[in-house]
Amino acid sequence: MRRKKPFAALSLILGCTLALAAPAGAAASDVDSSAVSAEAAASNDSENPLNGKTPDEITEAAKKEGDIESVGMPDEWANWGNAWKAIKDKYGINHTDADMSSAEELQMFQTEGENGTKDIGDVGQAFGQQAIDQDLAQGYKTSYWDSVPDWAKGEDGKWMMAYTGATAFLTNTDQVKEAPKSWADVEKGDYKVAIGDINGGTAQAAVIASAYAFGGDLNNPDPAFDFWTKMAEAGRINSVDITQQNFETGEVPMGVIWSFNAVTYKNNITKYKMEADIPTDGSILSGYASVINKYAPHPNAAALAREYFFSDEGQANLAAAGGVPTRTDVEIPEEVQEKSFKTSAFANAVPMKDTEAYTKACETVVSRWNEEIVPLLVQ
Repeated sequence: MRRKKPFAALSLILGCTLALAAPAGAAASDVDSSAVSAEAAASNDSENPLNGKTPDEITEAAKKEGDIESVGMPDEWANWGNAWKAIKDKYGINHTDADMSSAEELQMFQTEGENGTKDIGDVGQAFGQQAIDQDLAQGYKTSYWDSVPDWAKGEDGKWMMAYTGATAFLTNTDQVKEAPKSWADVEKGDYKVAIGDINGGTAQAAVIASAYAFGGDLNNPDPAFDFWTKMAEAGRINSVDITQQNFETGEVPMGVIWSFNAVTYKNNITKYKMEADIPTDGSILSGYASVINKYAPHPNAAALAREYFFSDEGQANLAAAGGVPTRTDVEIPEEVQEKSFKTSAFANAVPMKDTEAYTKACETVVSRWNEEIVPLLVQ
């Protein structure tokens, strides 16, 4: 979900290097074969055959495949549109996407099995291990493997987070007079709040972030559920999905989304005045991981796409949308950092570096939401 000299102070806060923007039209470059880590190049895993290939071999095979089918990676999410365009322009690979939640992505991989029609998905941090446990993914360690922190990658490269993002508020200020800057502001408001499908990583993160805002944490979600119970009883939970289209039509006056979507949506929506903020009292940093389908019809194209996501250009493209690149050695042009959130905005965001604990917290959120909040929504 999920990146330098100007960001040195923030790196100390987050425990990883952060970066915040890039030219929206960043051009693709050739995959750098010389960057291949010894570990990745030497791998010859029969269960993960992509790891036995060099980037040049991946590129050649991907061009022959000519197509890539993704799930949960639409153009407006995290600047994926520019990434797919770059891959098309450079390698001639055509792309199509079917947008869906993290849970739905893995369910499709599982349901289709050996008859898989999709190549790669982008799933929330808590879903990476699930893909491994259910034997749904094949591994590919990119040539940038060694510059990606351990917490941002799974065994054999079966999942890899290219970016993280912070919990953010996106507010239609034509509908909401004063955009909230904190969860405390939200609680005092009278507008409806959308967080999306609770089975998706975005909604789960929103609930966990609200727990931190009101004194809880990963192990204590009670304050979050006290807050959301009050919101539900007041009729202030908006069940509309948090897509750009729904913000654009005015159906979502205020929504809780990721920073890498907030910037993109804000820039794309012209009908209304939009404001994007990272809440000062409760925000988490979590990432999204690419997962290559075990039965991908175009596995080499999927591997090449991942290779691009971790390249300098790919990391900069994600940063342009408000994402935080996970590579520790990437340089993001300073002149474009101002187009995203300022460094200080991330100061209070809590990084979810313990994936196991975060996964368990997300499972708890889903269970309790369905038990405690859903019944209040249907009254």
